[in-house]
Amino acid sequence: MRSEGYEGVEEKTGLTERRCRFCRTPLKQTFVDLGVSPLSNSYLHPEDLNRMEPFYPLHAFVCSNCFLVQLEEMESPEKIFEDYAYFSSYSESWLEHARAYAKMARKRFGLNSSSRVVEIGSNDGYLLHFFKEVDIGVLGIEPAANVAEAAREKGIETEVRFFDLKLVEEITRGGRGADLLVGNNVLAHIPDVNDLMQALKRLLNAGGVINMEFPHLLSLIEENQFDTIYHEHYSYFSLTTAARIFGEHGLEIYDAELLSTHGGSLRIYACHGEELGERQPAGGSWEGLSNRQGSSPEGGSFFLTERLKEMLEREEQLGFNDLEFYRSFTGQVEKVKRETLKFLIKAKEEGRSAAAYGAPAKGNTLLNYCGIGPDLIDYTVDISPHKQGKFLPGSRIPIFNPEKVAETKPDYLVILPWNLKEEIEGQMAGIRQWGGRFVTFIPEVKVW
Repeated sequence: MRSEGYEGVEEKTGLTERRCRFCRTPLKQTFVDLGVSPLSNSYLHPEDLNRMEPFYPLHAFVCSNCFLVQLEEMESPEKIFEDYAYFSSYSESWLEHARAYAKMARKRFGLNSSSRVVEIGSNDGYLLHFFKEVDIGVLGIEPAANVAEAAREKGIETEVRFFDLKLVEEITRGGRGADLLVGNNVLAHIPDVNDLMQALKRLLNAGGVINMEFPHLLSLIEENQFDTIYHEHYSYFSLTTAARIFGEHGLEIYDAELLSTHGGSLRIYACHGEELGERQPAGGSWEGLSNRQGSSPEGGSFFLTERLKEMLEREEQLGFNDLEFYRSFTGQVEKVKRETLKFLIKAKEEGRSAAAYGAPAKGNTLLNYCGIGPDLIDYTVDISPHKQGKFLPGSRIPIFNPEKVAETKPDYLVILPWNLKEEIEGQMAGIRQWGGRFVTFIPEVKVW
């Protein structure tokens, strides 16, 4: 699955023309323009409130050649991740997701004590812990030093570095690569996608598998999930475009599945291109699994699954290879903004109070795009002590411990991390005692 036009697209000397980060095609087509916004994870300390906050354009484009949806690199990854506030282990549902994945991967890929699992963006060791506890070798790669320290305290070997080809060359110098290479919600965080792909191929052992999870562009469009667009997410992938990018670098996506996480995600399975068989054995008995006994008569150890083919066909039918498909998204987003503001203003005019639960990056995109501050939402709460006592960037809404909700008894509790609404509704069920109601704004205003 190789893309057209990757080679030979020349940069115009001396011009700052926007170009696709993958195929270098000039970027002309807007996907959605969300105005200007601060970095979504740049939470403010009290002493920062009298200082200027930098705001950057939050303008997503779609490439007319490879159809990669992307933001310009307004700020370096080093700046974004120097003091990261997100710790994966604070979400029970995400921990359960990681536990279930590790169990599946051990069985599907035949991992044992001689195997090695490498995770890119390993955060606080939330996933690798489940491999380490059954004596499978692990290595985490995490650029945020404060988060990586939490992983090291769990005994997870962690490189505090950004993942790139230079780092991989150092890691593989001793002859050890990855039998399973994992990246959960990290594909969008690395601006240089071509260096990323080269690094993945270099690190992956023969017969090894790459698993990447990332929000599905289809879900983003169908469910109006514009709040998942923020500066640390440089790129937004359909399965079609992901397959083009992997294929261009000698890696092949041979299987994919839809997940419910983050409002609709893809988990892709990739292998070295030369290990892809021409066809599945009769009856499809391989189901995309590796032939651990050696190469098959068809010339490979991995096979394209039927569900992958069906998913690619669906994207083709929907128009993911047609620029016109992407042009209607702006209208959907503007409607959500109007309805959100209408609801909050009406609540205030009726003398009702609103607070929020969560301080996620997606919530900061929503609040800043809609122009919502403490005049409409009094405060937010978050279970993470790393966020409590700070203020949301841009909106400057204060962040408290969840106990604050019972103290103030708001009429409405807005769930900003809507992808965790069931988990949060269970935790905060006590608001029903005073007639409190939950609210989400994505994909549309919903009150219950």
